[in-house]
Amino acid sequence: MKTMIILGSINMAFAIALGAFGAHGLEGRVSERMIANWQTGAHYHLIHALAIVVVGLLFLKAGIHTSWLSLAGWTFFAGILFFSGSLYLMALTGVTKLGMITPIGGVAFIVGWIFVTIFASKYVS
Repeated sequence: MKTMIILGSINMAFAIALGAFGAHGLEGRVSERMIANWQTGAHYHLIHALAIVVVGLLFLKAGIHTSWLSLAGWTFFAGILFFSGSLYLMALTGVTKLGMITPIGGVAFIVGWIFVTIFASKYVS
């Protein structure tokens, strides 16, 4: 699905830019702990942006529109917003209570991979 490939690709670009910003732009401005949080967010952002691209490519390979893949892609995107987004915001603001949001994104990542597993078990021979 074209939308997933585009969404994933845009998120790949953001993940790389945000990772670089965290490595170079935050040094000396926030604590090492917050830089580590930022880098964790960027790492998972990058992995799951690539996963969204793969979901789009699986749509093309499968030749069918399946809700399992659609759910996986959008769940990965939600995971990026909640997991990585909360870590980025926490690093920038120092508000550690934002860390309460992070596990929601982690669960979204796990659920997205479960959706990919269901798709594979049903449609991949």
